[in-house]
Amino acid sequence: MSGHPTTIAAMLERARERIERLEPADALAAQARGALLIDTRAGETRAVLGAIPGAVHVPLSVLYWRLDPTSEWHDPRLSDVDRQVIVFCSHGFSSSLAAATLRDLGFTRAADIAGGFEAWVAAGLPVAPASAGMPIEAAGPST
Repeated sequence: MSGHPTTIAAMLERARERIERLEPADALAAQARGALLIDTRAGETRAVLGAIPGAVHVPLSVLYWRLDPTSEWHDPRLSDVDRQVIVFCSHGFSSSLAAATLRDLGFTRAADIAGGFEAWVAAGLPVAPASAGMPIEAAGPST
């Protein structure tokens, strides 16, 4: 263990050096080509602000267990390491860390949306009621 702790800013910088960050329109185009968009925002936030149509809701607290194909709690619809996975949160911070972690799990095409859901909305891209996304059951490890 190192004698010097890191900072979240340093962790974020290192994560972003290892991932692709997509502009919202590029993420929409990738989704049309078959990329999986994963919304890690809290359910309450999604209920109020809406969701990206076709995006899958997987809370950040269980994301890695749902996607890691070696996890007993993986979801086969989500655990294809060859598929492009694009993670987004509200503002594009925790999604950068999540995408870097997914890269560590073998998802070599994991990316995030720069600016998160907020940037998606600002770009005028489609938003639907939260029920428009594909719900994921909360089974297995949880917080």
